[in-house]
Amino acid sequence: MVMAVIYIERRAMGRMQSRLGPNRTGPFGVFQPVADAVKVLLKENIVPTNADKLVHWLAPVVAFAPALLIFAVVPFQNGALLADLNIGILYVVAISSVSTVGVFMAGWGSSNKYSLLGAMRNVAAIVSYEIPLILAIVGVVLIAGSLSLNQIVLAQDIPFILLQPLGFLIFFIAGCAEINRSPFDLMEADSELVAGFHTEYSGMKFAMFYLVEYAEAVAISAIIATLFLGGWRGPLLPPWLWFIVKVVIVFFVMVWMRTTLPRIRIDQLMAFAWKCLFPLAVINLLITALQVLTLSQDLIWVMIPVNIAIMAVLVLLWSKFYKLGWGRVEV
Repeated sequence: MVMAVIYIERRAMGRMQSRLGPNRTGPFGVFQPVADAVKVLLKENIVPTNADKLVHWLAPVVAFAPALLIFAVVPFQNGALLADLNIGILYVVAISSVSTVGVFMAGWGSSNKYSLLGAMRNVAAIVSYEIPLILAIVGVVLIAGSLSLNQIVLAQDIPFILLQPLGFLIFFIAGCAEINRSPFDLMEADSELVAGFHTEYSGMKFAMFYLVEYAEAVAISAIIATLFLGGWRGPLLPPWLWFIVKVVIVFFVMVWMRTTLPRIRIDQLMAFAWKCLFPLAVINLLITALQVLTLSQDLIWVMIPVNIAIMAVLVLLWSKFYKLGWGRVEV
């Protein structure tokens, strides 16, 4: 799956930038990710002289493991999951934070100032964006009445993206920031930090960090598809195929963002989390709680036009405040 999304991203970005993308290795370039993997694996593994070697070697493993463990509770169809935990979404939030430890280990263990700066940026972004992300999840939990991802999918007779449009927007942006997708990829900003936390990595260790980026992108796409797009539910097609289609659509939007949006500054990244997403997430949670208390299950459809209108008004108000200088960071 990770190899597939790497190929999809490179081909899609090529088309968006008016070029072909990979098209030489195999038919339509489908074997390009394999060729790249072989090339990286054959490169020399270099460890800096002053590095903490144990930490330096363990960091890629610690960073990669959470992206795989998340899929243990993600349902590909009804009941088709490794562990149907009744606190599944809490497990996802907890395990996703572990990758930050791996990134920090990479920055600290490399004995390189650029690596450490990149790792510290990652920690700052995780702390800042974890709060609005969790608040957006709470809105979904209130409507579904369960923390189990399988039960959340079963509760989506109406996809929660319609009932929680603002929550979806907040979760999507915060999720992209947490996994360092553009325009939030400050921890490996080439023009500032060489290559960020993996500056001193090469060979297999670098390949693992490269895979972490895409594994996390697939994981966050799967969580978004599960929480807001109805997961495996859909007409005609097999449930597992519906799930894959939704994951690919979400990932494609991430690729679209990477292609079209410029990287923001670190101060803008922090200001956006605390001055925009956090207030919007709190307001969304309060409105959702009030609606759940007052509306019966038969009238839940009323939330669709109401919440879409509320989202439009809040985003418009924030843009007006931004133009007046509130939330803007001047240099």
